[in-house]
Amino acid sequence: MTENDLLVVGGAGVDTIVRVDRLHLPDADSLHVPPVRDHAAHTGTGVALGAHRLGLRTTFLDYLGDDPQAELLLAEFRRHGLPFHHLVSPDGTPRSVNLVDAQGRRFSFYDGRHPAALRLPSAFYLPHLERSRHVHLSITGVNRDMFEDVRRLGRTSSTDLHDWDGENPHHLHYALNADLVFLSAAGSRGRTADLMRRVLADGRARVVCATDGAAGSLVLLREDPSVLHHVPAVDPGRPVVDTNGAGDAHVAGFLHAWLAGRPPLDAAHAGALTGAYACTAAGTGPVVRTW
Repeated sequence: MTENDLLVVGGAGVDTIVRVDRLHLPDADSLHVPPVRDHAAHTGTGVALGAHRLGLRTTFLDYLGDDPQAELLLAEFRRHGLPFHHLVSPDGTPRSVNLVDAQGRRFSFYDGRHPAALRLPSAFYLPHLERSRHVHLSITGVNRDMFEDVRRLGRTSSTDLHDWDGENPHHLHYALNADLVFLSAAGSRGRTADLMRRVLADGRARVVCATDGAAGSLVLLREDPSVLHHVPAVDPGRPVVDTNGAGDAHVAGFLHAWLAGRPPLDAAHAGALTGAYACTAAGTGPVVRTW
């Protein structure tokens, strides 16, 4: 008997948000900007907090450092009542610096400080995996060895490849092993449909979903791989402030609907709603049920 709907593994960190007029380097060595703020963020945080706020029974696992950034994250998870369990890494808590322009577009500098070989031990994650219906594996590497246990226990899995270019082998491992695969069209312009078909043909995915900002998303289903479905974006009814966390909110909304038994295209529409809503708040925007 499972106790959790969703287990999220990997992807906790802190974003330092710097707001600028344009995403460019000025002809100067300094620039006055609005207050620079730190946010509990990164992909696992966005999915876990989003799913938790949507009502899924969610647990989150990862490494953190012994540092102020870890304290910020732990305080935020306590504030929201999100169950979070972690091990301490001597390399510290991952960080990124995100430039966000006046239209809400962003560019991120991710420090990726965890060593490539760092893994969460099975003795740490197995008790949580055994109690969960579904596991979402962020592409941070600490969970790369979990897929065998996921399949052995008969759990379903998902991953988000973000702006994968279709070549990086690190992402390919996740693409071929997850049941639900999300990605962004940002890294595969002009090749997105072909990349989605490759993931479906070579891997075990039942659904592949590619988000493309205001253009909406594309969905490919194993049951009918000849049809590429388009799901339009949603107008949130408010100004777009910050696109940080929009993709993670999309995943949270999709999983909430999919785990409730909704068809994949309905789930993609739910993801469009939550993704749009996240764009109306600064930082990794909050997700609420909006359908």
